[in-house]
Amino acid sequence: MSDPSEAAACIPEPVDSSGFNKNVIIPYGVTTEHIYEAMQEFVNFLGFINSQLHTRDIARFETLLMPANFSSMVGEFVTASLPKYCNTIAKNQYHNGHPDLMPAGKYSKDSMQYASEGIEIKSSRYLKSWQGHNPEDTWLMVFAFDGNRPVDSAKGIPPKPFKFVTVLGALLMKSDWLFAGRSETSRRTITATVTKSGYDKMLSNWIYKRPQPT
Repeated sequence: MSDPSEAAACIPEPVDSSGFNKNVIIPYGVTTEHIYEAMQEFVNFLGFINSQLHTRDIARFETLLMPANFSSMVGEFVTASLPKYCNTIAKNQYHNGHPDLMPAGKYSKDSMQYASEGIEIKSSRYLKSWQGHNPEDTWLMVFAFDGNRPVDSAKGIPPKPFKFVTVLGALLMKSDWLFAGRSETSRRTITATVTKSGYDKMLSNWIYKRPQPT
């Protein structure tokens, strides 16, 4: 007999429309309604995939993929989904181009290796100290979520449904990043981390906070 808690965890928590900040400032015509639709589309997608996997006794998607790969997929899904609901932005068609989203029609074929305008999208299980590959001036939007990891079962952590926890966004300057180099012998990917000044900017312009159950 299948674990009922595992079956229940296959259905992510819906995005609560009451959790959006009515006073938030987002550039390029993006609204909280657009963001809600993109987030809910991912929730529906993940619920469909996990439910199908469960019928075949296969682990949920978030417990199959490496944590970094799953986080990347969440961000990539939102990046692809947002332009469906907001026609003033477009996905950057350049492979690994920056930023992920750009003003629709501003750049040729909506494709630039590096553009000065647009929105960079990240997703993370963490609520702060997000990382990027380069410290740079950019409008950053982070989708923070909660969900199981592949190691949870071995650690005795019970199944839990995926849920978006918060979405923050703001224009960050290079000074809002801390560049972390590496030694000559290290194979670690070079990264930059959002500092407290950057986090404070994003927190003051929060986009979504999941309402706490009463």
